[in-house]
Amino acid sequence: MKTLALATAFATAITLPIAPAVAGSNGQFAINVAPGNAQEAQALRFGLALFALHQDIESNGHVTQHGANNAAGIYQGSPNSQAIIHQEGNGHDGSISQTGGNNSYGLFQFGEDTSGHVQQTGGQTGVTLLFGW
Repeated sequence: MKTLALATAFATAITLPIAPAVAGSNGQFAINVAPGNAQEAQALRFGLALFALHQDIESNGHVTQHGANNAAGIYQGSPNSQAIIHQEGNGHDGSISQTGGNNSYGLFQFGEDTSGHVQQTGGQTGVTLLFGW
């Protein structure tokens, strides 16, 4: 629950444009945060770095899972990218694929049975919060 509070506070505190929340037919709700300019991208990257520091993450790609039957994968085909997948609950699957370098993304999954997959192709930044039931 501490991570959910931290991720939600992080996503809302940096005043970035938030894409409309999407409720999926499979019982999941998504909030996507994407920067609209270079300053917002820098703020989002800084927020992800602070989350990594708080979680004692030392690598450019990291998966944390609390629960059962979760699956996650990270592919980084270029340098200077950061990927964080954090899953709390059961039955989640998530992946982040990064090519082209200088990417940064956080995929946070909570509840039950969410599915989130991200592809970045160079210099992109974002965060997705998924809540499932």
